Amino acid sequence: MKKKIKNNDQRKYSKKFYDGFERAPSRSMLYPLGFKKEDFNKPQVGIASTWSRVTPCNAHIHDLSKKVVDGVEKHQGKGVHFNTITVSDGISMGTTGMNYSLVSREVIADSIETVVEAQGFDAVVTLGGCDKNIPACLMSMIRLNRPSLFVYGGSILPGILPGNKKIDIVSVFEAVGKFAKKEIDEKELELIESKAIPGFGSCGGMYTANTMASAATALGMTLPESSSNLAESVEKLNDCERAGKAVMNLIEKNLCPKDILSFKSFENAITVVMTLGGSTNAVLHLLALAKEAEIPLTLDDFKRLSKKIPVIADLKPSGRYSFADFIQMGGLPPFMKMLLDRGLLHGECMTVTGKTLAENLEDVPELKLDSTLIHPLDKPLKKEGHLVVLYGNLAPEGAVAKISGKEGLFFEGKARCFNSEEAAFKAIITGKIKKGHVVVIRYEGPQGGPGMREMLSPTAAIMGRGLGKDVALITDGRFSGGSHGFVVGHITPEAYTGGPLGLVEDDDMIRIDISKGLMDLILDESILEDRKKEWFIPKEKKVISGVLKKYRRNVSTASQGAVTV
Repeated sequence: MKKKIKNNDQRKYSKKFYDGFERAPSRSMLYPLGFKKEDFNKPQVGIASTWSRVTPCNAHIHDLSKKVVDGVEKHQGKGVHFNTITVSDGISMGTTGMNYSLVSREVIADSIETVVEAQGFDAVVTLGGCDKNIPACLMSMIRLNRPSLFVYGGSILPGILPGNKKIDIVSVFEAVGKFAKKEIDEKELELIESKAIPGFGSCGGMYTANTMASAATALGMTLPESSSNLAESVEKLNDCERAGKAVMNLIEKNLCPKDILSFKSFENAITVVMTLGGSTNAVLHLLALAKEAEIPLTLDDFKRLSKKIPVIADLKPSGRYSFADFIQMGGLPPFMKMLLDRGLLHGECMTVTGKTLAENLEDVPELKLDSTLIHPLDKPLKKEGHLVVLYGNLAPEGAVAKISGKEGLFFEGKARCFNSEEAAFKAIITGKIKKGHVVVIRYEGPQGGPGMREMLSPTAAIMGRGLGKDVALITDGRFSGGSHGFVVGHITPEAYTGGPLGLVEDDDMIRIDISKGLMDLILDESILEDRKKEWFIPKEKKVISGVLKKYRRNVSTASQGAVTV
């Protein structure tokens, strides 16, 4: 552990902005904002909030950020609150708005970096509560490498239908498919949509927000209980105030993200995501975080760990329980303690408490195993990880499948090709996709979309029409944490850059073998070579402007985290 440093060094950055007669103009700008003379001698902590009224995931975060400020200022720091953007995946899903979802991750990370560097903050606390702003906050903190930690906005409670049936946002997407199939009427659809989201907080299954919050804790970048407090709870408010105290401790110890993160901490994060049955987006985001931290994480590390990490949590979307149910059992700390005791986590990894992971978990109560929600490690839901990395002539640089085991481990069928999500969704909802089809959605990758849209609408429609075990869906786009079924995404190279997915034609046979880690187009290589000569980018995919144009020009492949720096 690093030695304590002098108080003046605790102001490593802010002193350059505010000390000395020359900086009087800088100080004068802050007096109207509530600064007093003595505040300029305190470390300044930037509190980056992703508050917004565009989504219930983040609508409460302004109040949480004020609690962080209180915690900082009770412990001899000066908290300065600022805001950044967020967007709602749930609203934009299935529209061109979703093109901006993954783009927002880069915008948020860049904006936090910009403010912190421009204002000379000595430390940072970030608060996020939705799919992209969680990894974005972490990316910015790693990039800045100042004493910092992340606070999760917390999970929502499930909605309740008559008969005490629990539902959430994915229930609404799947209800669309049921309505199209005439299994429910308009009144039932309206009831589901009006009851699915009862308050504030992130979507309530093991979807991307809860997945990434859990990963952040396993990485050591949150306080141990941060991911296990509901959004609208006294515990979450207390968590925020403790975060203010914790960041002051980080300043005192001069402990920064790159002192905390290591290859082993990323293995911890992957292990937690796998055992909980988390989102495929974790692969994309953890690769991006590792790149920021200059840690050589690759798809093959996910492939290696998937072979030995079982799925033991029966959480939505493929399972029966909500994240609130998991929290009621004790949440992440006792779950991680159980994994540590069984030798699945690296306990020596440092965390934002200034203690190791093992030290944080030392006094945590034992997890009470529940054979319905958390299964014993020797009787798992799935013996190997559900996030499976595939290669083959359709994915020479890799693809990521999300296979719970309920869908089977092998699929072979005839391709039905679509050059956009909308076209595929229309075909599914109107009954044109039948048993044995492999839905191919292409030109939706990081460059092709651009923005690598999530395919929740088509996957939910497939489930809603009762085809979850009978139809596969593959794409160079990605999936919401709410997607389930026989699905493969992140196909690289993507179709837009000339990847083989762009060469598939209707009725081509596609074979997906999960056990062997293979995904192939059953076609002679000579035919593929002939098709390459005729291939062209669809005209409608060429015309873009503004931020999407910048993104397309700079973004890396999905197998490299789809980052822009």
